[in-house]
Amino acid sequence: MSGTIRGNIKQGTKVKVVQKQDQRSGKLTEGVVAKILTNSATHPHGIKVMLENGIVGRVKEVVN
Repeated sequence: MSGTIRGNIKQGTKVKVVQKQDQRSGKLTEGVVAKILTNSATHPHGIKVMLENGIVGRVKEVVN
């Protein structure tokens, strides 16, 4: 599922995010969504979330 649509992402959803410092390398970090930080319905680079471990990043992939 795409990480660019806010409706795909809920608290407790397992996702892969790219952190700000990893944008060039494209390194993904997997975790569980604690908080959704983007207010708009969509975002071209991915919805910004905070994971349960405190990491903030943009969702690139929703893990089923």
